[in-house]
Amino acid sequence: MAKQTSEIVKQSLDALMEDKSFLPELTGESRAQAFASLVAILSTPNQVHKSFLRISLENGHVVRIPSFRVQHNNALGPYKGGIRFHETVQEEEVINLAALMTLKNALHDVPFGGGKGGVIVNPREQSIKELHLICKKYVQYFSDSLGPDKDIPAPDVGTSEREMDWMMAEYKSIRPGQAYFGSFTGKSIANGGSLGRREATGKGVYFSLRYMLHQFLDDHKSLLTSTNNKFAKTVLAFENKPLQIAIQGFGNVGSVAALEAYHCTYLQNKVISVSDRNVMLYNSEGLDIPTLVKYTMAHNGDLPINEVQLNEHGIKATIHSNNEILSLDVDVLILAALEDQIHSENVNDVKAQIIVEGANAPVTAEADEIINQQGKIIIPDILANAGGVIVSYFEWLQGRETQFHTEDEIIHMLYNKMQTTMEMILPRFFGDPFPLRQNCYIHSVMKLSTVLFKQGKLY
Repeated sequence: MAKQTSEIVKQSLDALMEDKSFLPELTGESRAQAFASLVAILSTPNQVHKSFLRISLENGHVVRIPSFRVQHNNALGPYKGGIRFHETVQEEEVINLAALMTLKNALHDVPFGGGKGGVIVNPREQSIKELHLICKKYVQYFSDSLGPDKDIPAPDVGTSEREMDWMMAEYKSIRPGQAYFGSFTGKSIANGGSLGRREATGKGVYFSLRYMLHQFLDDHKSLLTSTNNKFAKTVLAFENKPLQIAIQGFGNVGSVAALEAYHCTYLQNKVISVSDRNVMLYNSEGLDIPTLVKYTMAHNGDLPINEVQLNEHGIKATIHSNNEILSLDVDVLILAALEDQIHSENVNDVKAQIIVEGANAPVTAEADEIINQQGKIIIPDILANAGGVIVSYFEWLQGRETQFHTEDEIIHMLYNKMQTTMEMILPRFFGDPFPLRQNCYIHSVMKLSTVLFKQGKLY
């Protein structure tokens, strides 16, 4: 597990060790031994599967592509986590993301463990035939580790419902006569996918912001005004204030979050800047998000990169370097690209008072500490971007029951589940000195520790 996650897990266990009301059955030396066991169990994965996929390219060459499937912990249920296709995939990164999935599922009371997959490949440089072969080979090489009651992959960076459809088809052919609908989630509707799954992560990311600054602020005004908590003061400063939002990353997560903000009637907000791998677009009066989404859908996911493209589609914006978005003078910054975007070298350039982690681990541990000291709020990935895995759980259930919900029903269920989590976490966060990420981790570790203790895994 990467240092930033393992360290915060250890800090959570240290805090729980001193709380005698937690696992009161454990006292003295037996308590110390049990907590040492918890550190070891939650800081390491159960299995790390590695393989080199043998792929015949269309140019006649044969290559061996490194791939991983990490299964972190299954105390709460089958392993669950996406498969990432990206040229920067590293084993340590996949291990860290699998651990984060374990904690995320525990936080939101989703009965899954944590897993993650990765393939070191740039999908933009592969043909459709080559990508199809990579997907088939991935399932073939890891088939013994996968299954609807064992380990259930989903889309991640560089993958989509198309890849999940291909993988489920290969799983079905390898295991004829066995249940297969629940072997992968994030599939197309035609192949048993859930309505609303593609939009779930982005909708959940924006909902976490909307809930904090609207419903929670209204319902818990007395708590926020009566505490000396510096984070409470940050939230109160935005009461009835128009919000300026910037969004890094305009893919599946960022574009959906932008649309949610654009259409929101609960908050006075406007998205004044968005960026992708090529460019940042800026308009202080607010960008035309629906037109930008329509443009990216027709241009391989990319934003306009020059004045000609902007003018052809009637988009009013100025063009800047994509890195500039992190230092914009905005109220809210949604990070929906890749990990490690805000780090020790640029953290002091960040002006946003609220940062929402739509991506996994976009803020490094060092930057996280500095931002918290400044009284700025980070709505962490473990809380904000859980929409995908929550709706994946709904998809998994629908596949087992072969009964499917409408999209409105799915989104309503998603918001209810996320709100239940936030109603549990936020009052505690605004009432004590721990940052929000630490509060979330403590709750997740509490649940995992209780289950592991009751399962007899600490001896």
